[in-house]
Amino acid sequence: MTHPSPQQRSFIAKAGVMLEGLGPDGGMRLRHDVAIRVEDGVIAQIGPLPGLVEGHEQLPQFGGPGMVAMPGLVNAHHHFGVTPLMNGVPFAPLEFWLPQFRAKRQVGTRLDTLFSAIEMLESGVTATHHIASGLVGGREDWNRAADETLAAYDEIGMRVGYSAMLRDQNILHYDGDAAVLAAMPEAARAWFAARLHPTGGSVRAYAGFHDALRARHAANPAVRINYAPANLHWCSDALLEFVAGDARAAGAQVHMHLAETERQAAHARRRFGRSAVARLRDLGLLGPNVTLGHCNWLDPGDVEMLADCGCTVCHNASSGQRLGSGKADVPALRRGAVPVALGIDQSTIADDRDMLLEMKLAWALNRGTQLHETGPDAAAVIGMATETGAATLGFGGLAGRLECGMRADMVLLSRERLEHPYVDPRVPVAELILHRARPGAVAHVFVDGRQVVAGGRVITIDREAVFAGIRARLAAPWSDREREAAEMVAAAMPAIRRAHA
Repeated sequence: MTHPSPQQRSFIAKAGVMLEGLGPDGGMRLRHDVAIRVEDGVIAQIGPLPGLVEGHEQLPQFGGPGMVAMPGLVNAHHHFGVTPLMNGVPFAPLEFWLPQFRAKRQVGTRLDTLFSAIEMLESGVTATHHIASGLVGGREDWNRAADETLAAYDEIGMRVGYSAMLRDQNILHYDGDAAVLAAMPEAARAWFAARLHPTGGSVRAYAGFHDALRARHAANPAVRINYAPANLHWCSDALLEFVAGDARAAGAQVHMHLAETERQAAHARRRFGRSAVARLRDLGLLGPNVTLGHCNWLDPGDVEMLADCGCTVCHNASSGQRLGSGKADVPALRRGAVPVALGIDQSTIADDRDMLLEMKLAWALNRGTQLHETGPDAAAVIGMATETGAATLGFGGLAGRLECGMRADMVLLSRERLEHPYVDPRVPVAELILHRARPGAVAHVFVDGRQVVAGGRVITIDREAVFAGIRARLAAPWSDREREAAEMVAAAMPAIRRAHA
């Protein structure tokens, strides 16, 4: 099979139905029997199929009447590739789950990034917000990890917003780390204490890191450098105030975990006498460039505050269910005019990065039990996973819709596979996609006009070599460093559990 070169970003896509995006009434705007002409990565023309092709026969052509064209999906909240479960980390409440990440075995930044990118692209995801789990080591290590991650996304051909989670306090416990460390066995205490914070971490160092990273990748239009203060309890006031000012000055997005667990919401009320949302408002962090991940435990009045500040919430449905953290009240957010994006977080309910599955779960969890439907319909869920998500990454107005002038981030779905063996023609196309689309229906995916998936498989890299590399690395004998990490985490966990009890 031959494919266009990476430089080929002009083509014609043909579809029996095209999903343009949400209309003013909240419904999905459709066009039928269309051709989409892309020039140098930009949607240049959309028109009737026969007429538009005429005069452009020299361009590569994809699809046909049996295809459904839709905007590329956006995973607005993503961390890394090899999942905790793959690494032997058992599911647990968040407070007991995260410390065990320190015993995870690593496969290298490139393989790890490409692994999840393959799963995303093959389920129709063309862009993601990669929120690196934290800064590790010294400044050179921060730069190397960020550059290698972005190089992997560039290699596979995926659009990305990049940020690194910033923390400067309360890593192991909401009320500080000293008591938890003191309760650990001596060896575990010394091991954890040396690794709680990055070397040379400070507000000034974080500012310099972001400035330099943005400068190095300024020429790549498929990259946005954003900010990710980890969570209210993990960040000092000084760190949050720095992020608020620096992000606005740079015109960057902020994505922050908030009120993910009931314990986090209770801590904010106990520590500050108000909700976590109210505390961020008082610090001047909230604004139209801010997305808050999870928000499973909002207080009365929080929705109104978020709407007033123009914030977005990222709903991470699978994550909340797998960890028992809770669920964002999406209907309440929508009633309050708070935009909602969709994120997979670590992985979906099936331990992969299938956004088509995540959309189904988000719809089902938010249906409600009332006689009259209150949850998001199919069009709303697709909008959450496309244009709202694109805006949270920093690509608003460039991606997330199929319109002239937008970048060509596009998915062609096989209608035959969507309908196999048969679906009544009265079923709306948005419903068909939400409820029946699986990765096997994804025929072609384009990012910025570049074909990255053909026949349902990524074509820009050797995907099988990525899988083989991960398998070989994780099946290899444990190194002394890996064995020590596993022993230290196991020794420390009883003290961590007691502290949270």
